[in-house]
Amino acid sequence: MKLSSPLLSILCFLIASLFPLQIVEATENHGQHSQKQFSGKQGEVLWIEVPVGNPESKVSGVLLKRKIPFFPLTDSTFAALVGIDMQDPPGKQKFGITIQTQHATEQLTYSINIIKENYAIQHLKLPKNKVDLDAKTLKRVRLEQKEMSAAFHRSDTQPLWDSAFLEPVTGTVTGRFGSRRIINGQKKRPHSGEDIAAPKGTPVLAVNSGTVVAAVDHFFSGKGVIIDHGVGLFSMYFHLSAITVQNGQALQKGETLGKVGATGRATGPHLHWGIRLNGARVNPYALTSLPIGKSDTP
Repeated sequence: MKLSSPLLSILCFLIASLFPLQIVEATENHGQHSQKQFSGKQGEVLWIEVPVGNPESKVSGVLLKRKIPFFPLTDSTFAALVGIDMQDPPGKQKFGITIQTQHATEQLTYSINIIKENYAIQHLKLPKNKVDLDAKTLKRVRLEQKEMSAAFHRSDTQPLWDSAFLEPVTGTVTGRFGSRRIINGQKKRPHSGEDIAAPKGTPVLAVNSGTVVAAVDHFFSGKGVIIDHGVGLFSMYFHLSAITVQNGQALQKGETLGKVGATGRATGPHLHWGIRLNGARVNPYALTSLPIGKSDTP
C-alpha cells in the first residue's frame, strides 16, 4: 500500500514520539578543552591543568615564544605554572599545548587574556658612580649579566618545591614590582622584583625547596643567591650582607640562605626578592596564593 505524504508524515511523527532519537555531537579527545580561556594581569602566574589519557604522555606549551614545561599531577592530569611577563602585550594570546604519546601527537589551543597592569613611577637618588658607569665598571656589569643568564639556562625537569611558597623576610615593601624607575632623573628598566626593607642581618629564608644555582657578588645586585625550584622556576635574593649557602646546595623551604644587607646598588638595608618563570619576570607575591603542590606521581 502506498501512503500519501500527509499520512507518511503523521506516521513518522508517531514513531519518533514512541522511540525518541538522541543526537550527540561528535568531538575529538580534548575537544571540549581546546577553547579553554584564562585571564591574568601582567606579572601574574597562572596554574593550568591539562587532562591526558596516558600517564606516560609528554606535555609542553608555548606562550609568546616562551616554552612552558608541564609536569604530571595525577595519572590523568598534567599541570604547568605559566608566567605572564611584566611587559607582555595586553590582549588575547594563543597558548599552544602539545601532548605526545608513543603513538600520537595532539595539539590544543588555549587562550590567555593578558590584562595591562598600572605600574607606579618611583623616583630614586643614588651616587653618580652607581648610575653613570665608567668603562671598567661597564665591562664588569656585562660579564655579570652573562653569568646571571647562564644561571637560568638549565632547570630541573620536575618540581622541587613542596606546597605553598613563603615570604622570604618580614618587613616593609619599599620598591614595588613593575615600578617604572627614574634614577637621578634618568629613566631605567622597570623594577623586576619586590624590595622588602628589614634590619641589617635579618635572616633571609628560601621561599621553597630547591637547589642553589648561583651565589654571587655583583655590582648592581650585591651579594645574591639564585635558587632553582624546578620546571623553569627560579627565586632570587639580592643585596645580602652575608651568604650562608653555596652553589649546588639543596635547600629546604624556610632554610636560611643569607642575611639582609645593602650591598650593590642599594639605598639602605633591604632584600630584593625576584622570580623568573621560564623567562617571564613575574611578581613574587603572585606565587603565594597559587594552589601549588608537589606532584605525587613518580
